[in-house]
Amino acid sequence: MLPHRVPAATRRAVSAVSAVAALALLSGCGAAGGLRSAGDAPSAVEPKHLWPDLPPASSAPYDYGEGETARIPGIRVTGGDVRRLDPVAVAQAGLKAKTDRDSGLDELPDDTVRQVEACRTAPDDCPVLPPYYRDLTGDGRDELVLGIRMPDRQIAVRVYMPDGDRLTRIMSTYDAVISVELAGRDVIMRTPSVIPGYEYRTAWSWDDRQRAMLPTRDEILRTPEHRKTPQPQRTPTSTPTGTGAGAGAATGAPTPSAGSSTRTPRTPSESPAGTR
Repeated sequence: MLPHRVPAATRRAVSAVSAVAALALLSGCGAAGGLRSAGDAPSAVEPKHLWPDLPPASSAPYDYGEGETARIPGIRVTGGDVRRLDPVAVAQAGLKAKTDRDSGLDELPDDTVRQVEACRTAPDDCPVLPPYYRDLTGDGRDELVLGIRMPDRQIAVRVYMPDGDRLTRIMSTYDAVISVELAGRDVIMRTPSVIPGYEYRTAWSWDDRQRAMLPTRDEILRTPEHRKTPQPQRTPTSTPTGTGAGAGAATGAPTPSAGSSTRTPRTPSESPAGTR
């Protein structure tokens, strides 16, 4: 379909109205004291291409499993509603799923596999965590987000998308996590760094072309406790009884500043399914 073109007369009319509005805005600023300069803007520096003679790589040296998907066998999604699915049944069926690229990175450790298989008979040792639901693909239907506990405090995070009456896994990764969050249509994983005072933060987002969740942003950031925080206020020294203002000033006691605030801890926006 060709894009809709705006008639030239309409464009000129819009331009005239915009010009009048801009003049009125400038006049209003002048009446309030005129425009003020914010100083010289920094000069733009164009990117420098380093080692331009090097030939570009044609293939990735490693396969990290990004973009792998898998159809989950034996699972039917009634009405495209993943909330009707049993999370344990999904995790167990996923053990038999074959990825489209078969990198082998989706496999769970043998001990974890045995625990998942025994979830019905040994529920106290079941490593499948409570599920979450969120529309991560933007199609108006919720996806199923599962976590599976692994050794060494690692978590396998998996996202499942309803695909007709079938179920497709569109994300699978694992790491030793600090936290896993849902922010908008992203799955954000915070993981420890070997650098003291820093952590990794990776955002996984839906990619229409790949039809999978991809790690679209990968950052290394300071941990919250190492970020710059306001210095604590000093308690003013009390003035001795019977002394004048000069004696009080000689003590060097600072005047407490007004308007100080306390940072409120962030609370989760959602609760796991089945909890209040």
